[in-house]
Amino acid sequence: MIGIEQQQRLLLGISRRLKRKITAYAIGGTAMMLLGLKEATLDIDLVFESSKDRDAFREAAKSLGYLEMDAVRVYGKRKNRPIMLKLADERLDLFVGRVIHFRFSEGMRRRAVNVYQFGDSLVLKAADPHDIIMLKCATDRVKDKDDARSIIEAVNINWDVLIDEAKSQIGLGEEAAAFELGAFLEELRNRMKANIPKQALDRLFSIVQGQAKEKQMGF
Repeated sequence: MIGIEQQQRLLLGISRRLKRKITAYAIGGTAMMLLGLKEATLDIDLVFESSKDRDAFREAAKSLGYLEMDAVRVYGKRKNRPIMLKLADERLDLFVGRVIHFRFSEGMRRRAVNVYQFGDSLVLKAADPHDIIMLKCATDRVKDKDDARSIIEAVNINWDVLIDEAKSQIGLGEEAAAFELGAFLEELRNRMKANIPKQALDRLFSIVQGQAKEKQMGF
C-alpha cells in the first residue's frame, strides 16, 4: 500500500527527473487521497493528455528504478490498458485519454478543479468524486467497488452528474457506458448496501432500453 507521505515522496522524486513541466489527471485512489477521501492506495493512477507526456513521465520513473510490468495481469485483455510500472510495493498505472472503455471527457477535465503541484515539473489535477466513481466502473478491479462505496458514503453525490456523463460517453462512442455504470451501481446497491437511489438506476437502464430500441429501428 502507498500512504500519503509515500505518495508525496514518489511524485516529488519523479518531478525532479522530468525534463519539462507536465500536467496529468489523478484518478482512482490517487485522487481520493489528494481529496482526503482515503489514506492509502495500491497504485498511483494517472491519465495523461498525450502519449508524449506519458512517455516523459515513464522515463522519469524508470530512471528511479521502476520497471514495466504486464498490464494483462491486472486488467486482462481489455482495451486501453495502462502502461504499468512497479518498484517494490509501489505501482504506477498510466493511461492516455481513455481508461479502458471510458474516455476522460471534456466534462471530466472541467470538473477536475483541485490542482496540486509536485516540485517544479509535475502538476496533478484530481478528478471530481463523481468521475472517480465513473472510472472505477471502467477499471472494475477488486478494490474499486469498495472505493466507490466509500465515496458515496462521504460525498453528497449528484446523480444527475453521473447520468449526464454516461450520456456524454455514449455521445463519444462508448455505447455501453450507461449499461456498465448501471450494472456497477446496481451491484453496489444490492450487494454492498450503498445508498444509491433506485430512480438513478431506473434512469440509466431507461437509456439502455432507448439504445436497444434505436438499434431495432435501424438508427
